[in-house]
Amino acid sequence: MNKKMISEEEMQVWHMWKSSYKNIFGRVVKDMSEQTGLSEGDFGILDRLDLYGKGKLRQQEIADSMDWTKSRLSHHLTRMEKRGLVLREPLLTERGVEVIITSAGKSALDDARPVVSMAIREHFLDFLTEQDIESITNLAKKTKEKSSSACKSPPS
Repeated sequence: MNKKMISEEEMQVWHMWKSSYKNIFGRVVKDMSEQTGLSEGDFGILDRLDLYGKGKLRQQEIADSMDWTKSRLSHHLTRMEKRGLVLREPLLTERGVEVIITSAGKSALDDARPVVSMAIREHFLDFLTEQDIESITNLAKKTKEKSSSACKSPPS
């Protein structure tokens, strides 16, 4: 693979992109945390339990979807259990653990969603034109397709 080095200008674009993303994401997380007491991880876990598992998921599915190690997730879930947001139960029919959102966890998630929505709007969406949204959508699709095809094994 003989790709040419990127220019100084291209490197600046890369740094602006990263900085902008980190800034926006940090502001959204800060608003959520200050107004709800949930961390980014708390929200990510509760949101996945509600959206993808209708209230429960295997612990490994959560780890995979968040790109977290089993250890990191386990420690985080222990803290969430102590706060009454989730429960963990061993699976009866196979190995593994099921994570279940509690009523307190569902309530915290329901309280956090409008805060997160408003923060995303305030710190990101309000700055975008329709053309910006179209460009970002196209860029996301292109990079997802490219990274998906790069991860596939070549045919044997």
